[in-house]
Amino acid sequence: MRATLCFVAALLGAVSAQWEPNVVDGRSAMVHLFEWKWVDIASECENFLSARGYGGVQVSPPNEYMAITSSNRPWWERYQPVSYRIVSRSGSEAEFGDMVSRCNNVGVRIYVDAVINHMSASWDGLSGVGGSKPSGYNYPDVPYTQSDFHYPPCTVNNYQDATNVRNCELSGLHDLNDGSESVRGKIAAYMNTLIGKGVAGFRIDAAKHMWPDNLAMIYSQLSDLDSGVFGSGKRPFIYQEVIDPGTEAVKKSEYVGLGRVCEFQYGTELANCFNRQNQLKWLVNFGESWGLVAGSSALVFIDNHDNQRGHGGGGSVITFQTPKLYKMANAFMLAWPFGFPRVMSSYEFSTSDDGPPQDSNQAIITPTINSDGSCARPWVCEHRWRQIYNMVGFRNVAGTTEVANWWDNDNYQIAFSRGTVGFIAINNEASADLKQTLQTGLAGGTYCDVISGEVSGSSCTGKSVTVNSDGTAYIEILVSEDDGVLAIHTGVSKLQC
Repeated sequence: MRATLCFVAALLGAVSAQWEPNVVDGRSAMVHLFEWKWVDIASECENFLSARGYGGVQVSPPNEYMAITSSNRPWWERYQPVSYRIVSRSGSEAEFGDMVSRCNNVGVRIYVDAVINHMSASWDGLSGVGGSKPSGYNYPDVPYTQSDFHYPPCTVNNYQDATNVRNCELSGLHDLNDGSESVRGKIAAYMNTLIGKGVAGFRIDAAKHMWPDNLAMIYSQLSDLDSGVFGSGKRPFIYQEVIDPGTEAVKKSEYVGLGRVCEFQYGTELANCFNRQNQLKWLVNFGESWGLVAGSSALVFIDNHDNQRGHGGGGSVITFQTPKLYKMANAFMLAWPFGFPRVMSSYEFSTSDDGPPQDSNQAIITPTINSDGSCARPWVCEHRWRQIYNMVGFRNVAGTTEVANWWDNDNYQIAFSRGTVGFIAINNEASADLKQTLQTGLAGGTYCDVISGEVSGSSCTGKSVTVNSDGTAYIEILVSEDDGVLAIHTGVSKLQC
């Protein structure tokens, strides 16, 4: 027993820094550029993300996967691995490495969506996007054979049984035996290849379906990050997909000792509030007292690529399809000091299977940028919405300051400051305007509301707010306005008059 405890302690010591996102100083949020090409992500880092203060990008799985040939390649084919070669619809291995280097050069980190719980389902007659030809449980380009899987297979069908959840096949996907030292070594080797290219961390797909002790052993085999980019001794950021509705055998608390967890309850609770199923006033203590994991262990988000399509568990969420509510929810997330936030960047879809925008040759198309900086549809690019990217700037300015000066109308209007550097007000009433003189906590002066506009020279393109010498200001958010949020801060928001 003592030997086991010492071994576990050694593993935990090895992963002690895996909760940190490794962003450059002054940055505090990331974006998921879902299904973007590597060359386009590199350009976005250089031309937009760095300037707007984004700290990192989650990219789609870069390893080879099954090509599900159809008129519109489904997005989920990327979660059907056939090898660990770096080749995908997003680009080649060389393009991936170039993207990571270019993004790191402008202070934007890359986090890889790592699909390591399983390989593909059986697809007769199909090949991988790079030409690999698996057969049954044989994946020659890894290589894996039948002995590397939980075999004979069983089906995940009982979420009250942790062994069923972790040792059986989810949706027919061939479940790797993470109890095998050989399997763990091949997974770690793949992840170390990516670390060698300069990535900053990983989202662990389907972590819920892997045993925590086995994940700990995989993480312990990971190399330190590139010291030339991150400094010496830095560990990869780990955040794990663990959907825990609170009624199942597998608990998110089992994984917080290994890295952060994707806190699905965060988005569903905010959806309840902004859909007026729960009053906004209760957000005054939003966090652990609501049943969330500790903020230092949480990766938080309003929606993700799964649940915006109505599946993936975790309850109902708000998406870009209700933009006013979505902008309010994201504004709260980026203003509230809890967890490490991830902004979603999407494309339009009419069915839950729809893959990314593509041309007649099934090649992913590059987003077109409109004159106002937004993306032309079918790319949605929520990360380029002014109401979202300016709140990323707000979060960067707010830093670690505490929430202060909370106010609410006992219903769906709230306001609070972040110390003496930022102030936000939200009106989610159905018919009542917000017209109040409130304590902002800020020094006297004129500030531009970063939701309705920006600073332009010595004036505001949107609303302006005059803060009195005592820190109070008249705040107005009409129900008829396009946005239900107002936010000001001491960074670029304050006019230098």
